[in-house]
Amino acid sequence: MNEKVNSGSRNVAIVGPYLSGKTTLLESLLFVTGAISRKGSVKDANTVGDSAQEARDRQMSVEVSAASAEYNGTRFTFIDCPGSVEFAQETYNALIGVDAAIVVCEPINDRVLTLAPLFKFLDDWEIPHLVFVNKMDRANIHVLETLHALKAVSSRPLVAHQYPIMGGEQLIGFIDLVTEQAYHYHLGAAADPVPFPEELKAEEHAARAEMLEALANFDDHLLEELLEDIEPPQEEILKDLKMELGADLVVPVFFGVAEQDYGVRPLLEALLREAPEPETTAERRLSKIKDNATLAQVLKTYYTPQGGKLSLVRVWQGKLTDGIVLNGIRAGGIYRLMGQQLQQVNQVGAGEIVALSRMEGIKTGDTLSTNSQAVQLPKVEQLEPVYALAIIPEKRNDEVKLSGAITKLLEEDPSLAWEQHGDTHEVILWGQGEIHLQVALDRLRRKYNLPMTTHLPQVPYKETIRKATSSVHGRYKHQSGGHGQFGDVYLDIKPLGRGEGFNFSETIVGGVVPRQYIPGVETGVREFLAHGPLGFPVVDVAVTLTNGSYHSVDSSEQAFKQAARLAMQTGLPQCQPTLLEPIIRVQVTTPSEFTSKVMQLLTGRRGQILGYEAIHDWQGWDNITGYLPQAEMQNFIVELRSQTLGVGSFHWEFDHLQEVPDKLAERILAANSGNGGNGNSK
Repeated sequence: MNEKVNSGSRNVAIVGPYLSGKTTLLESLLFVTGAISRKGSVKDANTVGDSAQEARDRQMSVEVSAASAEYNGTRFTFIDCPGSVEFAQETYNALIGVDAAIVVCEPINDRVLTLAPLFKFLDDWEIPHLVFVNKMDRANIHVLETLHALKAVSSRPLVAHQYPIMGGEQLIGFIDLVTEQAYHYHLGAAADPVPFPEELKAEEHAARAEMLEALANFDDHLLEELLEDIEPPQEEILKDLKMELGADLVVPVFFGVAEQDYGVRPLLEALLREAPEPETTAERRLSKIKDNATLAQVLKTYYTPQGGKLSLVRVWQGKLTDGIVLNGIRAGGIYRLMGQQLQQVNQVGAGEIVALSRMEGIKTGDTLSTNSQAVQLPKVEQLEPVYALAIIPEKRNDEVKLSGAITKLLEEDPSLAWEQHGDTHEVILWGQGEIHLQVALDRLRRKYNLPMTTHLPQVPYKETIRKATSSVHGRYKHQSGGHGQFGDVYLDIKPLGRGEGFNFSETIVGGVVPRQYIPGVETGVREFLAHGPLGFPVVDVAVTLTNGSYHSVDSSEQAFKQAARLAMQTGLPQCQPTLLEPIIRVQVTTPSEFTSKVMQLLTGRRGQILGYEAIHDWQGWDNITGYLPQAEMQNFIVELRSQTLGVGSFHWEFDHLQEVPDKLAERILAANSGNGGNGNSK
């Protein structure tokens, strides 16, 4: 029997662009509900959200923060999400566990486009959401212009739920478009009802008619009433708002000033009346699941100094009790979060968001169940890393601790990745941007006492040859006490087609090189090709052993390996070695208005445009496909975001190797020679 979901609760994410005021809104929501007695501020670094030191140092959210409050008998769990695009993975991972989202934005039309990727994610996952236009005390445009700009980036119709009342450039109140009651705001108190401002009657009437028409698109009865000029009852309008918001069919819009608590109480009231209950969300998410076991999903992983590992989970079905075993792991404890403060509880029901301690081996996105055979709930797609730094521990003795610390770092933040590069032998940390990696490095230093030095990763250049040479002689003769060493070979060297790699063969006749020594020849050739005459690994080369001689006593496989190296050392410089660079295939996603700028950005970095096309399920956005030298990739994401208001992104993968233009190759080789041959120049 399924445990009944707690309908007296709501799980609400607070999302929106960087600097829109999300953490300030959370502080106001907690203050208005009485969960905190005094509001903190981002500037003073004393808010419930952004409690991590990395966030306070930068005065920006760098991970999700959870906080609970009660309002009119309903428990709200708010999830404050980062706004920077570099921490979008945090936001997306948390969003799939909530019942509704508040999208916070500013009344600045030029910045509205930054909401487009967020709106698309919400609609792709059918997550109900409403918009809170914050900082209305700084608005210098008409409210209808803001609404028009917002509608252009949302695939769902936006409907004003309120009409703001302005006193000059200050927000002084609002008109509720359902009841048509006007209110004035007061600092530190609920808004008071006031007489309807007649000067706004025409604008309010038009906004209300637009709201009703949008709702009528999904309700035939309401449509009939509007066609017959019948005033619909308020209960019917509220019922439609609840139904259509819950199905992600419409997006209600509210206005306010979170810093002054203006608009926060009406927002809370709307969440109570119109946001879907956890039961509704669970029915939609679990519609294809027939399992009655307890089900939860991990939205975020934390490593805390006091509590160790914490897994923030949404309970979808059943209940969590103290000591419960999920996925074969006994939970260490159940906690409600208030920023970094923990409140232990013994039991929670379906519909709650809580933290479980000591869930070792469990990762963000995992489905937890009391049934080992349970199905997996859908996970958020992993964002691909687009920016990298090579990292080295400041203290050599710390190298042994690095992999364990990075493993924990990646559990906390799955949008990071790391690799030990096979060619350059560097440890490379990948992420979503420069700030993202700096936050990760701060965590390594603070949490794990692992300070790092960093540099840009070396470009994994290769080299190849342009022409063949034959009968290159290599003889190794070494005499010391006892047996000597003797190996003698003749090699043919020729280029292969791009991407064919390496081929070794032999045409030995008459046993001039005994069979048991031929593997040593191949080993010697391969070892030499790891570091060619230009200083880089050699590719696309064929080597044939054609002749040689041996000594019945002094020859050995080791001697023939050395002879082969000597032959390659002589022969390869005769084959016109040339430098190759890795070329990546990129697919850039951008608003159509920036498409031409992005194509110029690609070609300006020695890129080649292969084509572009509109994205079929995202109106006003294009995909541009092209080739880009990997040497030009390092800051590409920085410039791309700069050119596209921060919303451009790209997918990349290695495609092929290509000869470096001669003048550029000269500069690279000169730099490579000057820095000891580490290949770290573009």
